[in-house]
Amino acid sequence: MNVVLIGSGNVATHIAKALNAVNVNIAQVWSYHYQNASLLANDVSATAIKELSEVDFDADVCLIAIKDDEIVNIVNQLKSFKGIIAHTSGSVNLAVLENSENFGVFYPLQTFSKNKQVDFSTIPLCLEANNEESLAVLKEIANKLSTNVLEVNSDKRKILHLAAVFACNFTNHLYALADDLLKANDLDFDIIRPLITETASKVQYALPLTVQTGPAIRHDEQTLKKHEELLNDHQELLEIYKILSNSIKKTR
Repeated sequence: MNVVLIGSGNVATHIAKALNAVNVNIAQVWSYHYQNASLLANDVSATAIKELSEVDFDADVCLIAIKDDEIVNIVNQLKSFKGIIAHTSGSVNLAVLENSENFGVFYPLQTFSKNKQVDFSTIPLCLEANNEESLAVLKEIANKLSTNVLEVNSDKRKILHLAAVFACNFTNHLYALADDLLKANDLDFDIIRPLITETASKVQYALPLTVQTGPAIRHDEQTLKKHEELLNDHQELLEIYKILSNSIKKTR
């Protein structure tokens, strides 16, 4: 099976390396930045191409792993592709590919950073396709990578992606805000790493609501007031603190 990869960012890099590791041939890599395509292609024994017109239109699968806003533009340039075209986005509808004959979605529900290895075998791979034949091919590829392969339609996938933003992206941003607070007071982020690890560990075996701790869940108004006073000179943080504390209070 020959796969053409469109993209060279975090998602594209991890998918390419994972496929290469299970002997799925990455034939070509295209990126807006040819140098990045060349680097990734070199890692997976593929050919980097400068123009989309150079795509092997007879390849089995074309995986599009780029910014959501760019997917339609790329798809419109690949109308002659004879195999299956699939994007890897969590938030983009399957229908954006409808001008192709065979198309689908190959969405890995995970956070990726280029230089951080992940275990693909446990990553939920959410699949969708316009016909059974295309779905079968995407499943064949997915099953080589993960033991957690799911059929998820576009509406459900959007909800999954939204939930992932709350659980991952927003959480990481809160880590960054905590880091800013610590640095401003000559404290090291390392001090709270064990706390972060324990919090993440708890939700592996329990529902988040049942393991919520802190002053808001206890309705400890005196502590909440003290925290708010500490943030009087940081209005954006104060607003975030109040919104999250009030949200937590409402759960009990």
